[in-house]
Amino acid sequence: MISNRNAVLLAASAVVALAGGAAAQTPPPPAAAATGAEAAPLYNPDQLPAQRGKVEEFTLTPRGDIDGLILADGTEIVLPPHLSTQIAYSVKPGDTVVVHGLHAAALPLIEGVSVTDEATGRTVVDNGPPAPGAGPPPPPPPAPPPSADADVAPSAPLPGLTEIRGRVRMTLYGPRGDANGALLEDGTILRLPPPEAGRLTDLLQPGRTLVAEGSELVSALGKVVEVRQLGPSRTQLSLVAGPPGPGPGPGRAPPPGGGPAPPPPRP
Repeated sequence: MISNRNAVLLAASAVVALAGGAAAQTPPPPAAAATGAEAAPLYNPDQLPAQRGKVEEFTLTPRGDIDGLILADGTEIVLPPHLSTQIAYSVKPGDTVVVHGLHAAALPLIEGVSVTDEATGRTVVDNGPPAPGAGPPPPPPPAPPPSADADVAPSAPLPGLTEIRGRVRMTLYGPRGDANGALLEDGTILRLPPPEAGRLTDLLQPGRTLVAEGSELVSALGKVVEVRQLGPSRTQLSLVAGPPGPGPGPGRAPPPGGGPAPPPPRP
């Protein structure tokens, strides 16, 4: 017969073995298991106002990333560019979508948080920008304007730029409601830095006919032009300063050739 002490030890050993086996089979906690690319959103976007409409076309950044949608009723949906790939695979022009987001008070503008394609049921949710190093590479630096101090451009076209003529269908905006470009009636997207778009806002109003020169990018998603000159006619073009960045002053690029600027003349 086994003594009482030995029986207790055997029972304790059995409990430990069972506990160890159960721990080995216990799934990891949700925080540890959530290692996939599609993490659940922290907040439920369905709590935000919804807008339903048919997609006419994408809006694009100067580098060609999708940063929004234009609906058939003229509503602009602003989206962060880091959702570009997901939107391209989930939505296409002609689809009906339901967008949850923040509606502007005085503009047909929505800062989108989620987009659902009714035909496929696919939903794209903004969970914030990707982790450092996981997103697309930064865009190349903008080409410098020919003269940062001039206001009116010469009548001859600038080398390497494309000339666009057209009528404005609608002004385009950023998430803060500041103008940053225009959509022409032929579907071309013009992009300008917000300060320059504000300065030239009269030219970006619906119905205005304009001439623009800039760097053109054409892809399966559409056509976008990063504007360098803009005016009501070929002989009335104003230079458009590039976005602020590193260099010898806001909106100014390094001198041509990449070398240092020449020293100022001696007094």
